[in-house]
Amino acid sequence: MTPDNLPPYLHNHDFDPGNAAGERGTRLVMVITLVAMVVEIAAGWWFNSMALLADGWHMSSHAVAIGLSAFAYSAARRYADDPRFAFGTWKMEILGGFASAVFLMVVALLMVFASVERFFSPEPIHYKQAMVVAALGLAVNVVCALILGQAHHHGHSHGHHHDHEAGAGKHHEDLNLKSAYVHVLADAATSVLAIVALAGGLFYGWWWLDPAMGIAGAILIAVWAKNLIRDTGTILLDREMDHPVVDEIREVVERDTPENCTRITDLHVWRVGREHFSCAIAVVTNDDNLTPHEVHKRLAAHEEIVHATVEVHVEG
Repeated sequence: MTPDNLPPYLHNHDFDPGNAAGERGTRLVMVITLVAMVVEIAAGWWFNSMALLADGWHMSSHAVAIGLSAFAYSAARRYADDPRFAFGTWKMEILGGFASAVFLMVVALLMVFASVERFFSPEPIHYKQAMVVAALGLAVNVVCALILGQAHHHGHSHGHHHDHEAGAGKHHEDLNLKSAYVHVLADAATSVLAIVALAGGLFYGWWWLDPAMGIAGAILIAVWAKNLIRDTGTILLDREMDHPVVDEIREVVERDTPENCTRITDLHVWRVGREHFSCAIAVVTNDDNLTPHEVHKRLAAHEEIVHATVEVHVEG
């Protein structure tokens, strides 16, 4: 029921093992992104190319966001044993994912603004040079996506020992890693849309396709960011009372017989790790033999419940 099989009255509060593969992956992707950013900015300055400069500074925004994810991993690991964090440091990773998702939403809004402005104030586009830049960005993002995808698969394969339903895997996602992955995918998607738009402008003179694809890419990014904000926000606000584990707790604790009428009068459940939950329970019963220790034993049937505070009130 508790980490390292310690009894309920003696346990640590490091409920999540972390994701070493995810931390290594985000760090490597951050370094690759920073190198590509420096190369593009230097080349843009050397060749006097606004396209290269713009893409380089755009890539810097993703480097910052991915750096947030890497920092969140590092901070969570560094302070894992700090007793000031009542339920461990895992939510640092979730906070990093949330901040990264908000950053992504801001990028989407800026893309919409710039694209709409370009509709009303079109500027000459160096199509061939811009396509080379977009292709370079796409190649970098494909490599980064493969790195993060491998890290996700490694962490995911160690996180499904207690699934109780087909959709349970969604609840075990590493949302900090997912936020970095979404940034890479968003950049890759905008690169693909840019190549399509630039090809249309180069071969058919469709200059309007460039800002149109910018808006389309912004909408796609905004949808991804919204979903990520929802998932991370749900955990940060402890909105878990619709999770299947709530019904599982009621199933093992409550009884409904004349000799043993036990009901939960107050129940709070919140997540303290990707697969782990804490709960506070108040129970009313007519069973004189029911003790908090007995309730803990019943909850032990579900390994994902790693911390429980139990009150038992016996009715006369």
